[in-house]
Amino acid sequence: MVIIGLTGSMAMGKTTVAGMFRYLRIPVYDADATVHAMLAKGGEAVEDVAGLFPGVVEDGAVNRARLGAEVFGKDDALAGLEAILHPMVRRQQSRFLKRAMGRRAALAVLDVPLLFETRGEDHCDLVAVVSASPFLQRARILSRPGMSAQKMRDILARQVPDGEKRRRADFIINTGLDRQQSLRQVRNIVTVAGTMTGTHWPPVKPR
Repeated sequence: MVIIGLTGSMAMGKTTVAGMFRYLRIPVYDADATVHAMLAKGGEAVEDVAGLFPGVVEDGAVNRARLGAEVFGKDDALAGLEAILHPMVRRQQSRFLKRAMGRRAALAVLDVPLLFETRGEDHCDLVAVVSASPFLQRARILSRPGMSAQKMRDILARQVPDGEKRRRADFIINTGLDRQQSLRQVRNIVTVAGTMTGTHWPPVKPR
């Protein structure tokens, strides 16, 4: 099975592109949705997060606004949160790939915002980066509720720059044009990936 890593900086249109892969009947793993579920009521991360950040749990779920206030701009706190979440996300990712393999899927997409930041590309056969112009990205970000120019700069400073992501990508999907153009780019990736042989799944067992 060929694994396609899908990533992109904030507000580049990655969610829309992930939907295009689903439209083409390619199974997509959504790392953000996984984290949301883990922090929701009954989620597997709630207890550990509550232990590290007292007061962030409300009615059995992690209050994401409170948690954000605890970790934003605080490297040690953020590292502690990532140490809880990242192993859980990887386990869920492995379960997703096993299910996709069980359904005889030829391709699978891992939609991971921090793919490069967590070295997730090492587990993919190819990487597609979603990108747009800096002007369009800025406009999209600042249109979000509660966003400011300073907060935008702080968030982007923690991400691999778009230019670096584009340099390391096997494919670049431009969302600054019309949706049909983006869909054509996605179709091309699916076509190319369909000619490949996956080398990362199933994982090679150590001898």
